[in-house]
Amino acid sequence: MPESDLTAVLVGQAERAWADWQAAAAERGLAIPSDEHFIAELKRVFEASEFVASGCTREPALLCELLDSGDLRAVYPPGRLVVRVDTAVDAAADEAALSSVLRRLRRREMVRIAWRDLAGSADLEETLEDLSALADACVDAALERLHAWTCAEYGTPRDVDAEAQRLVVLGMGKLGARELNFSSDIDLIFAFPSHGETDGPRPRSNQEFFTRLCQRLINALGATGEEGLVFRVDTRLRPFGDSGPLVMGFDAMEDYYQSQAREWERYAMVKARVIAGDRAAGERLMQMLRPFVYRRYLDFGAFENLREMKVLISRELRRKGLEDNVKLGPGGIREVEFVGQVFQLIRGGREPALQERRILAVLDLLGAGGYLPDQAVADLVAGYRFLRRVENRLQAWSDRQTHDLPRDDKARLRLARAMGYADWAGFHVALDGHRARVQSQFEQVFATGGEEPGEAGRDLAALWSGDLDGPQAVEVLASLGFARPDEALAGLDGLRQSRACRSLSTRGRERLNRLMPLLLQAVGETDGPDTALARLLALVEAVVQRTAYLSLLTESPLALAQLARLGGASPWIARLLTRYPLLLDELLDPRRLYAPPRRDELRQELDGLLTAIPPDDLEAQMDRLRQFAQSNMLRVAAADITGAIPLMVVSDHLTEIAEVVLARVLELAGNHLYAQHGRPAGDGGLLIVAYGKLGGIELGYGSDLDLVFLHGGGDGMTDGARPLAHGVFFARLGQRII
Repeated sequence: MPESDLTAVLVGQAERAWADWQAAAAERGLAIPSDEHFIAELKRVFEASEFVASGCTREPALLCELLDSGDLRAVYPPGRLVVRVDTAVDAAADEAALSSVLRRLRRREMVRIAWRDLAGSADLEETLEDLSALADACVDAALERLHAWTCAEYGTPRDVDAEAQRLVVLGMGKLGARELNFSSDIDLIFAFPSHGETDGPRPRSNQEFFTRLCQRLINALGATGEEGLVFRVDTRLRPFGDSGPLVMGFDAMEDYYQSQAREWERYAMVKARVIAGDRAAGERLMQMLRPFVYRRYLDFGAFENLREMKVLISRELRRKGLEDNVKLGPGGIREVEFVGQVFQLIRGGREPALQERRILAVLDLLGAGGYLPDQAVADLVAGYRFLRRVENRLQAWSDRQTHDLPRDDKARLRLARAMGYADWAGFHVALDGHRARVQSQFEQVFATGGEEPGEAGRDLAALWSGDLDGPQAVEVLASLGFARPDEALAGLDGLRQSRACRSLSTRGRERLNRLMPLLLQAVGETDGPDTALARLLALVEAVVQRTAYLSLLTESPLALAQLARLGGASPWIARLLTRYPLLLDELLDPRRLYAPPRRDELRQELDGLLTAIPPDDLEAQMDRLRQFAQSNMLRVAAADITGAIPLMVVSDHLTEIAEVVLARVLELAGNHLYAQHGRPAGDGGLLIVAYGKLGGIELGYGSDLDLVFLHGGGDGMTDGARPLAHGVFFARLGQRII
């Protein structure tokens, strides 16, 4: 049928739905709106959503109430849905009443949210936030009622110290990120703090109590009846999946994520959020699980893991013939999420700001931090917004969870018109443009470290694996510029036979086998391959059990090239990186590596490193101070060796690093003692005097700091609750600084 005829069909269906609503409203004596602007808006919404049209016709008072209350035109302030849901469920006397109340309330709010989205009254962020807030409020309100009723039956669950226990509900996926789509499942994980038993006349274990409570909650939300459902509940993201217990204690959950969880579960936990139940206990649980999600080092293994996940998804879509899926298909929503989350998994442990659940906020942070070019961020943000609007319009048509573009012409035209396009062709051009740009950015971020190996790469892989005989191996190394290929072969064999390499896991060996041909190629491009290889083999052996570093070098050819260049040029740099492999991160950005900062920039950098650390966490503060000093000394050395800075200013840079660290250490040590003992009376303070190379601004890479501490506090006492004589106070301050 020509699109012009299909347009007439769609318009006619909306007109009939409007007429049906008027008839139903008149039958009930309801006032019929006469505002032409509103009626035109209503017809657009009815055309785009059978769910809204049929819901309003079955219950015509619903639309009138939304209009009269002003809610159809209003942006809900934070907390509005919580109050509305709590008020509604307060009247529920039993589980049947609770289910009915929740379903009626859900229908009202979903009509409102869909209407505002389809009418263009709400932006994407408002729509996603309202959907998420509705789910949060329904889960929490239902849990409160069900907990009370379950306690009435079994007694209150308590731990061994008789403390009452409450359930913790984690929202995962889009709910956890407050990005719920229109007809989504809600992914939930249940936990409780401690084992024990209820205090009723017939005690039950806490495990049994909370299992029963979770079953009731899932039924209240997800059971389908005459009034539909509230939200489909999916609990398969819990530990051990369907084969695991429905709810777990905190200790068991922590043990699972530390020792048994799979890599995809780490990805899933990026968006986890406490949405209901005991929120204080929930935050303790999140603190327990955070080290599983966010590693202290830069974990470039995330590239490989998410790349593998995407391959599996694409293979499954092709098998099912569902490649036109706006969520999982090429250039789809999942690719945008993967781009953001790979940087979170890699850097989130070192940069707490990236521990953000919302993908749009993550993309903004990546752009501001220079991790993604501005154009890449713009393409990903625009693509995500467009695709999420498409997703919501697909699902708002019949309140059905789908991400597939329609196949029939009428449904295609309906979708195009709901998106603001006159025809399918125009919409599809825009959609294809967004998907192509998203896919391009995804492929650039997830490109493998280096191109497919050519003949030279295959030769190096065979050499590393030991598949070449002696003369062939010597010839390959000689062609790379090795002057002593026999020694190089012996070094490679020594690494291969080392205890560290022989005890590698299968995944670790795969990563090492990917790295070594690339390392040999990078070493061959230096001025002294023999020296560079000997130094770097020691480094590889030192880090080979920490396979994240192997991934870093494999996934970043630029970092590998800098390592070969600097390690070959400087034994000091090679030893430093071998002793402190955390500094390999500095090789990722040559702009920073060869431009050591001066005093003011050093202060700002150190501020940033220490800001997120609690003031009483001395160990973490010391770690960050070491990291700061070592990384900045590496930058000075790199710039020194390559001639990026004049030799005469090297000591200036090293001295400024030492002075900035000393100033901050004095402040941190002083704050600790002030909290315990108060401040010295009068104007007395500590003076640090530098002698030797530091005093002469002639500091070298291996220099000690020759310091003398003086104080002018006299014989007084500090003014705290536990006062100390000035002499004792300043002696302790000096000891703490050292």
